[in-house]
Amino acid sequence: MDSIKDISCQIYKYDNDFFLISKNSPEYFAKEFASTEIHKDKVVWLNFHDITDNFSIERLGESLSIDKLSIEDIFKEKHRPKLEEYPTYLFFSIRSALPDEKNLFVLEQEQISFILGDNYLISFQEKSSDHFTEVRERIEKKRGKIRTKGPDFLLFRMLEAVIDNYFEVLEQITGTIEELEVRMLHSTTSDTLKLIELQKRKLVELRKIVLPLKGATSQLEKSLSPLIDKDNHYYFSDLREHCLSVLEEIDSNKQILDGLNNLYYAIQGQRMNEIMKLLTIISAIFIPLTFIAGIYGMNFDFMPELRTKNGYYITLLVMLGIAIGSILYFKKRGWLGNK
Repeated sequence: MDSIKDISCQIYKYDNDFFLISKNSPEYFAKEFASTEIHKDKVVWLNFHDITDNFSIERLGESLSIDKLSIEDIFKEKHRPKLEEYPTYLFFSIRSALPDEKNLFVLEQEQISFILGDNYLISFQEKSSDHFTEVRERIEKKRGKIRTKGPDFLLFRMLEAVIDNYFEVLEQITGTIEELEVRMLHSTTSDTLKLIELQKRKLVELRKIVLPLKGATSQLEKSLSPLIDKDNHYYFSDLREHCLSVLEEIDSNKQILDGLNNLYYAIQGQRMNEIMKLLTIISAIFIPLTFIAGIYGMNFDFMPELRTKNGYYITLLVMLGIAIGSILYFKKRGWLGNK
């Protein structure tokens, strides 16, 4: 079989004792899916790995009597996750998030839409990235209950896979936060503050994705649609709990980042205070020396010390003594270094 990335459309048909995997073009499924691919005694899952063929997707929607507004939402970029219930199908759209190993400065997102009908589920992904490897393995290896359940349970497993990706993103962000904590113990630079702000932005974006999904899963949990088996309401309740866990971890990480942000400015303030203290000490040492130099720099003819044979050396010794005495005094008070 070709790799997932080379497939434009993939279809799974299965029941408790049978499963079949095939692939074809969007044009084929636009013509044949409603008439030949759907079976009453089998669950059918059709997955689009991209949504560039608008015409075929629109034809598929027409053959299944899908409302035009639902089809438009498949192509609409960056709209909030939502659930819409119709008499013959459910339309569900979410935004996924994946950990991005190449660019840690952005949150990699993708919109995924679902149409749940009688004995079928259609999923639409914006690009060829695959979120559902574990779901496929469950079907192929007959793991768990998926082969004994309907398409609503398949939807649950797919949403669960997307939420698991949220946890992976959070794990990556948590790892970055731990690195920032270690870095701040040794040095603080403007790059550190920039990384803190970037991680906070990621958390804000992830929260915008997860929060409406929590509401949508709650709606699925309470749905009276005949397409959602009442025995499966528990599973969607579990998804809602997972969303709450993600939101709690987002808030926890955001509090840690706020603390690191405050710590950064506290360290910078302390460093500035140390610099100001050092400059103040230096000034305090040189003020009396400058005073003495100023006294003997005045152009008066009658200054007794000007005629002293060793006056220059005596003055230097006095100034040196004042400097050493000041340093010893400051050291005794703990103003030099840490006491």
